[in-house]
Amino acid sequence: MFDAVTGQPQLAAMRPIFRPALVNDPFGDPGLYVDFKFEKRALLFDLGDLTALPPKKLLRVSDVFVSHTHMDHFFGFDRLLRLCLGRNTSLRLYGPPGFAAQVEHKLAGYTWNLVENYPGDFFMDAWELDANWQARGTRLRCRNRFRAEPLAARHLPGGVLLDELAFRVRAAFLDHGTACLGFAVEEKIHVNVWRNRLAELGLAVGPWLKELKDAVLRNAPDATTVRACWRDGSGEHERVLSLGLLKAAVLRQVEGEKICYVTDVAFHPDNVQRITALAANAAQLFIECVFLDQDADHAARKHHLTARQAGSIARAAGAKLVIPFHFSPRYADREADLRREIEAAAAAT
Repeated sequence: MFDAVTGQPQLAAMRPIFRPALVNDPFGDPGLYVDFKFEKRALLFDLGDLTALPPKKLLRVSDVFVSHTHMDHFFGFDRLLRLCLGRNTSLRLYGPPGFAAQVEHKLAGYTWNLVENYPGDFFMDAWELDANWQARGTRLRCRNRFRAEPLAARHLPGGVLLDELAFRVRAAFLDHGTACLGFAVEEKIHVNVWRNRLAELGLAVGPWLKELKDAVLRNAPDATTVRACWRDGSGEHERVLSLGLLKAAVLRQVEGEKICYVTDVAFHPDNVQRITALAANAAQLFIECVFLDQDADHAARKHHLTARQAGSIARAAGAKLVIPFHFSPRYADREADLRREIEAAAAAT
């Protein structure tokens, strides 16, 4: 099958591997939940009010990225902790300077004399970062009553906090009157599949395509064998082909997508430069939009962005889609005004 407009072979439906969504409505606590479409896993950005996320979703979280520890970004830690207790699972948490000690202090506020009886030994690794991207980590294990166990320090060049086969998470140091982190989730390569070319080889779509894409992301040798398995009305089928043949015949590699999350930042040149670099050409930019520009002086005192300022940053970054959040409650009846202002600034030429 060919596209009726472009005349090009038709691509199989290849959605981005991420499914990002704000945790709360735009007047609620900031937070972003990034689900993985093809894994039982999610990333969580900020730990404010998490009641909108059911336990099933929270238990998918493998990594938590905290911008800073003001209460509306951190008090949901306890809910996540309570869900994880007694389970054989773990979490990695990342935050600004002092973060590991703050996690330790939260845990020290509880009594842990009965945790030896819990069926699972849940643990978390808390990493705090400095402006030179040195990371100091602490492991906190349930059955050790969450006593701090120092981890070997690490250097994280370029602010890359997490670097995996298909994606990376990058951070930038920003200013909110205190150190605050902005984050970008970057898909490394997006591997598209030509549907018609699969058919020409007598193949069908199926879970085996994920294994094929993983082999490409690993830079596996072309001689690597790939088992194409699928089921249809006539039964189960299996073919064994080389990775090199499949790459040449049915795959197209394109640049991956980027999702960016920025909240609680003052509007000044250094912040603007760092945010535009972090969010450059982002497919989706989630950015705070706290005040209307008529209240820019108040926003400056609070170290927050106005809607116009947020829109201008989005435009400078070349973000394709801008999703505003963290609206001040003073505009409870003026949400449309905030949205119009950021949209106008983002679209201005």
